[in-house]
Amino acid sequence: MSEKKIITDSGIEIKPVYYPGDLPENFNGLEQPGQFPYTRGVQPDMYLGKPWTMRQYAGFSTAEESNKRYHYLLSQGVSGLSVAFDLPTQIGYDSDHAMAEGEVGKVGVAIDSLEDMNVLFNGIPLESVSTSMTINATGFILLSFYVALAKQQGADLSKISGTIQNDILKEYAARGTYIYPPKPSMRIITDIFEWCSDSLPKWNTISISGYHIREAGSSAVQEIAFTLSNGKAYVKSALERGLDINVFGKRLSFFFNAHNNLFEEVAKFRAARRMWASIMKELGATDPKAMMLRFHTQTGGSTLTAQQPQNNISRVTIQTLAAVLGGTQSLHTNGYDEALSLPTEEAARIALRTQQIVAFESGVADTVDPLAGSYFVESLTSQLEQEALALIAKIDAMGGSVSAIEQGFMQEEIARSAYEYQKGIESGEKIIVGVNKFQIDTEASIPIFKVDDSIRQVQIEKLNALKNNRNPAMVDQVLQNLNDKAASGENLMPAVIEAVEQKCTLGEIADELRGVFGEHR
Repeated sequence: MSEKKIITDSGIEIKPVYYPGDLPENFNGLEQPGQFPYTRGVQPDMYLGKPWTMRQYAGFSTAEESNKRYHYLLSQGVSGLSVAFDLPTQIGYDSDHAMAEGEVGKVGVAIDSLEDMNVLFNGIPLESVSTSMTINATGFILLSFYVALAKQQGADLSKISGTIQNDILKEYAARGTYIYPPKPSMRIITDIFEWCSDSLPKWNTISISGYHIREAGSSAVQEIAFTLSNGKAYVKSALERGLDINVFGKRLSFFFNAHNNLFEEVAKFRAARRMWASIMKELGATDPKAMMLRFHTQTGGSTLTAQQPQNNISRVTIQTLAAVLGGTQSLHTNGYDEALSLPTEEAARIALRTQQIVAFESGVADTVDPLAGSYFVESLTSQLEQEALALIAKIDAMGGSVSAIEQGFMQEEIARSAYEYQKGIESGEKIIVGVNKFQIDTEASIPIFKVDDSIRQVQIEKLNALKNNRNPAMVDQVLQNLNDKAASGENLMPAVIEAVEQKCTLGEIADELRGVFGEHR
């Protein structure tokens, strides 16, 4: 047998062959899906009951253009929308701000006001669609736009469903689209938990994200350890506010990356579910639904190559299988061209068809947790859990996630892992097909999707029209009310909803709070 050691990116050694003796000591072959600790899935029947939600993450240019893409995706069989916002929207600048120049509508859709939100969902009744919004620092403002629009549509708020990402801790650790310092940011998130518990009961108030931690270069072990540790910080913050863990705990969701190592990824999802159930139990949850780790998955953007981009279709297929075999609740599959540009309509369609082929042709959704009991998968699940728990214990010893981020611990760990990964590629020890092996001399050109810079002017004109068609005294009044609530510590959500209904812009609301909270540097 080969003497060559095989080690995953998480540093876990893989044996040449696995036997019954490799099953973990605590392995329970009688564990039921849908029962604590949910290793085998959060539902007893998983996809036999209903398939995972097939989302396609989309948003670019103006609200009008993105709306056309949403209608197209809905016509092709997506079962939930997922909105990408441009960089200025993510960091609280209107399209006419100097900082927005060159970025308007580029990596997502530009949303400056309630009017833009109205156009974005034109012809889409919010009661009948589940919407996920990838937004963090300004998540509370985008949620307020969405709520105000639902009210305009005459929707019953108790029936509105969806998710805002709203995970600010991973922004400090891995991604960088924060505005305010950690403490006021945590306060805003807890305000959202509190307000939604009463007013928007079916809304997932946070999607605690390992995705961006992985995109920044972490290993699978770091992805679950840092994500669940951040989750603990949010739960503790809500408990300090006096919120009921059995109520808000049901509305927590997670967002993970699906990478290329099929079995390590499946084991990662299974381990994360088991770990979160125990964490929530320790924190006082007694309702089974408050202990369930429900998660959305996106295939790994950082795994896509600009070289031989059609190869990415195969990568995305493997990652789709990992997510489904690992028991995801919803899934976005990347377009094969996303290392080069925003996905074309054709690439988005192929990505969606990948999910549909796995769902309806592969047979992997025909039984619950088909890899359960595999000597290899059960052993790997246990190893990932042990490694991740050791990392969480380190973070706990530092005083938790907020403290670990302030000390730069998570950032340094991710950077070290990213460096090791890159070193492996450059030495040729790690093979990336088409990049450091199996290259070709000539690349076929593929169509590129580009967003025109002129759309900034379109957004500026819309902003000017909005400001000329509102009551300036009322705008001043609602912004002052927001300022007062921020200073007094009252829940901000009612004041923000009132401000967007009076035609205040995203940038005006974000700036009002910059004045109170300051900015994180």
